[in-house]
Amino acid sequence: MLGALLKLAGAAVIGVPLAAYLMQDKLIFLPQPNASAQHQQIAASHPNVDDIFLQASDGTRLHAWRIRGKADAPLVIYFGGNAENVAWLLDELPARDTGAAWLLVDYRGYGSSAGAPSERALDADATLWYDFAAKETSHIFAFGRSLGSGVAVHLASERRLDGMILVAPFDSMAEVGKRHYPFLPVRALLRHRFDSLALAPQISAPLLCIVGTHDNVIPAEHARRLYDAWAGPKQWTELAAGHNDIDGHPRYWPSVQAFLAGR
Repeated sequence: MLGALLKLAGAAVIGVPLAAYLMQDKLIFLPQPNASAQHQQIAASHPNVDDIFLQASDGTRLHAWRIRGKADAPLVIYFGGNAENVAWLLDELPARDTGAAWLLVDYRGYGSSAGAPSERALDADATLWYDFAAKETSHIFAFGRSLGSGVAVHLASERRLDGMILVAPFDSMAEVGKRHYPFLPVRALLRHRFDSLALAPQISAPLLCIVGTHDNVIPAEHARRLYDAWAGPKQWTELAAGHNDIDGHPRYWPSVQAFLAGR
């Protein structure tokens, strides 16, 4: 009996971490792809929005939606959450009058982009989108929400930005993982680290950090560590909201508008 229990315990000790390692992509990335007909419907219902495709260096076809702005308007490159289809913003943003143009990026496997997501791929694709945008404007902001904060911070470490908006950001994926899976050796298992905290001390771009006081997915303390390490000018905005409903708070969009306007 004791031998059988020891074998069972040994299998659990090995099997649970192994399963977590093999399944981590499905835990971190939750792609929301558009079928071809869905993409065409979105494009047809937004005739004033540009439907943009780029090819990555490995041949993957990438997609983003561009909401046009005035000739002198800044451009905001938007990186969404891990289960977000950014097309919802095509209706939201025009009603918000942010005074900016927007480039809404579909991660690999999300929306109308091909391929499969990974930290390395998303970071490389972000710089590709920045270089595409920089051909048309020199006034570029990055906006990262949740998972997208990791992509945006990496971009800020590689390219010059006029400002950063981070919503429900984290210090590192490892720290968030340790919070939710304290029984696992997260640091040893994690392939997609998104270590924003390590990059923050070298980033001088102005930061607007928006957090929810009721966020149980990425509690505000993770954002606070990142914020405290940020080298550039910074603003901390705390809203009485959770992780997924924070954009519905009455102060959310006014905070974004004021930051983009330099107020």
